[in-house]
Amino acid sequence: MKKLLLPLLSVLITPAFAQVAQPSKARLVEKVTKTGNELVVPYEKYVLPNGLTVILHEDHSDPVAHVDVTYHVGSAREEIGKSGFAHFFEHMMFQGSDNVADDEHFKIVTESGGTLNGSTNEDRTNYYETVPSNQVEKMIWLEADRMGYLLDAVTQKKFEIQRATVKNERGQNYDNQPYGLASEYSSKALYPYGHPYSWLTIGYIEDLNRVNVNDLKNFFLRWYGPNNSTITIGGDINPKQTLAWIEKYFGSVPSGPAVKNVKYPAPVLDKTRFVSYEDNYAQQPMLSITYPGVTAYDKDQAALNIMAQLIGRGNNSIFYKNFTKPRKASQASMSAYGSELAGEIGITVIPFPGQTMQDMYALVNQSLKEFEAKGVSDEDLVRLKGGAESQFVNSLSSVSGKVSQLAAAQTFTGNPNQIKERLKAIQSVTKEDVMRVYNTYVKDKNAVVLSVLPKGKGDMRVAPDNYTPDKSNYKAPDYGYDGLKYVKGADKFDRKATPATGTNPVVASVPKYWTAKKANGIKIIGSENTEIPSVSISVSVDGGGLFEEASKAGLAGIVGRMLNEDTKNFTSEAFSAELQKIGSNVSAGGGSDGFSFQASTLTKNLDRTLALLEERMFNPKFTQESLDRIKQQTITSLRRAKTQPAFIASNVYNKLLYGNDNLRVIAGSGTEKTIPNITLADVQAFYDTYVVPSLSQVVVIGDIKETDIKPKLAFLDKWKGGAALSVPKPAGGKTFNKTTLYFVDVSKAAQSEIRIGNLTGMNYDASGEYYRAGLMNYNLGAAFSSRINLNLREDKGWTYGARSTFTSGKYGGTFTASAGVRASATDSSVVEFMKEISNYAKTGITPAELTFMKSSIGQSTARSYETNAQKAGFLSRILEYDLAPTYVDEQSKIRNSISKAEIDALAKKYLDVNKMIILVVGDKDLVMPGLKKLGYDIVELDADGNPKG
Repeated sequence: MKKLLLPLLSVLITPAFAQVAQPSKARLVEKVTKTGNELVVPYEKYVLPNGLTVILHEDHSDPVAHVDVTYHVGSAREEIGKSGFAHFFEHMMFQGSDNVADDEHFKIVTESGGTLNGSTNEDRTNYYETVPSNQVEKMIWLEADRMGYLLDAVTQKKFEIQRATVKNERGQNYDNQPYGLASEYSSKALYPYGHPYSWLTIGYIEDLNRVNVNDLKNFFLRWYGPNNSTITIGGDINPKQTLAWIEKYFGSVPSGPAVKNVKYPAPVLDKTRFVSYEDNYAQQPMLSITYPGVTAYDKDQAALNIMAQLIGRGNNSIFYKNFTKPRKASQASMSAYGSELAGEIGITVIPFPGQTMQDMYALVNQSLKEFEAKGVSDEDLVRLKGGAESQFVNSLSSVSGKVSQLAAAQTFTGNPNQIKERLKAIQSVTKEDVMRVYNTYVKDKNAVVLSVLPKGKGDMRVAPDNYTPDKSNYKAPDYGYDGLKYVKGADKFDRKATPATGTNPVVASVPKYWTAKKANGIKIIGSENTEIPSVSISVSVDGGGLFEEASKAGLAGIVGRMLNEDTKNFTSEAFSAELQKIGSNVSAGGGSDGFSFQASTLTKNLDRTLALLEERMFNPKFTQESLDRIKQQTITSLRRAKTQPAFIASNVYNKLLYGNDNLRVIAGSGTEKTIPNITLADVQAFYDTYVVPSLSQVVVIGDIKETDIKPKLAFLDKWKGGAALSVPKPAGGKTFNKTTLYFVDVSKAAQSEIRIGNLTGMNYDASGEYYRAGLMNYNLGAAFSSRINLNLREDKGWTYGARSTFTSGKYGGTFTASAGVRASATDSSVVEFMKEISNYAKTGITPAELTFMKSSIGQSTARSYETNAQKAGFLSRILEYDLAPTYVDEQSKIRNSISKAEIDALAKKYLDVNKMIILVVGDKDLVMPGLKKLGYDIVELDADGNPKG
């Protein structure tokens, strides 16, 4: 690695209320280039006079670019009583600015063929877009406009809608999920009152309810200045031109108030703190134990990660041996996590029925003592370090991955070049380091012990609660909100003028590929990709659950999981150990329509990985012990899922469309009635009969040539069987000639889940009516700026996200509109869904929508083949559906020429609401009175989809 350091320019820190003149040019601070095969992302680093840090990474391997703006502010900058504000503000940054109209940010990026989002954690908030490289200037303009010109566009109405959206997000991801509030309770008990990690990033509902729009504006003025920000752009860019655009659009944005890094002492626990709560959705209790850890870049973090893996991650861990294998717990894990201000070492155990929480707590402590006595072996270190290099290499497979690494490292360390250092830290960990961190942070240390309990089962807690946060000594810090004023910078150009698209629009190249077919029927397709030194191989076997008997539904899924257990030459533990030593992955799976074997490895370890893939595929050792454990885990998982409204909705919806006993619904996963019927003989016979070469295809992607990989796949020649097999066609579903509303009651559900739709009868095609139906649906419910999402989320604030989609395969498909919505808006949401679908069917697409769809989908092809996974998906479709390589060109012609009349005809054909069903899953007491007023026939069902009464 070559590293050029220049004297850091003097950064002019100007108060937010001062006017800033047009800035001088940015100066180069550092330039890093790659030497040989070292693991480094080359970049140039600059700082603008207003304090904005700029990182540019040039990579022309794909015609895409990724733009990331990271603000060094997260929930750790929030005040008591105003939790959730950083995340709330993330939502507001998408609501328009002086020169970008309401809802236009998403529309502009999407129409440019890009994707976008934002995220907030404890310590930072980032906003990012991945776009065709000819759209980079436009993205810089968008990001600069909301950094420097946001507040006049913030209205009370927007504030209220986004407040409702955030509350819906909390309901969907926390309040409406089993164990969803566990981290909220443990954080309150771990950190002192007032510590910003003592609440979740999502915040408390009562805090969201009390804040006002002026609080939000002050938050922006305090933390969203360029001197507290980093813009990182990577990909197919010209660094000189890109820097000039950044100077143009960001250079006049005034600096914000000075922001200093803060430090908090690690939490000190004077005793083990026992806390508990009753969970509305949990069927089984959960034990959570949390010890104070270390910050993200602390010297001990690498050793703590290895310690956590040895104790509680993977099937070579002590927890696997003591909890999972003897069927005492359905889940038992340990992790070590570091943030900017503190870290946590966490243990989670979900016991099987029949095990007490006290037993689980005692077994955790026994397992820790076992680790202490056993220690760390040389083999342990080799095994666990082996995956580090592979993990870091794979993180660089996309331009967004590279940019994210640079942005995070700059934000938290001031040095973007951390990948090599982090890998070095892991590789240098010794046995003594692992035992030292165990003794320092875990052995005989106090912890927070949280019992998450099913409703009405408070007596199951590990021990009586003994801790309440002490508020008496809390003194609020000065967050620096006094005297803030909003002043905009002066420009020498028209900022209202949207930058034009680049003069040479990019066109993504379909990956070059080769094909082959073996004598035993296996079809192979492959493509070379030299961007990173890794190879991925996928072997898929058609059929799976479609071969099942209804009485033994779920057999394919069980076989898939059994294939990850012992083989004839390795125990599952020994197999995993061999993979970990070389940082590779080999896994199997089975489901409703097939089996798959996946292998991924660094190119240098390909031969050893293929030998293990061969062992996994051809030498399984099915044992009764493994079968009994997997069946119990499966049944427990099915029961747990039936407490989750989103799962209930999807499951019952499919049963309504296809019938309760249709293999389309129950194959692969099975039911509580069918899983117990599966025997060891069934598993062996199903594998012998249906995991066969004649139904198989292989996809190879990565850093290897066709001439080199073909000889290495010779082991597939020995695979025999299945010559006369054909996959049975599943039974069809139902048709509906009247809209009926079906309802499933989940008491006290924080949100309602809605599904609306029917069967379309369309099979997958790449250039026929199915493809065209997808184009038709794009503006209705597939894009963020679609009619459905803009109505229910952006205009009404009733949901975190609403959508519609066509799905299909070889045996027909569905149209489905769906959302999780605020309980009090359930009936209104159903009305709006039906109105949007009906109106689209009646009046069709607008000319503006048609233009938007063609531009958005057309330019998005630049992002279609960037990563190995994307290339593999493309090649897999070619084999599975026997597509000509020209199908992408055919799609382009269809998309560019499709007319409003064609779109409107498809909408009328497939969006007849009178032939759709409506399913609502929610709290009956809250939502049923409103639903009854809608005038539909209502049928009440249980969580399995059976009629009540």
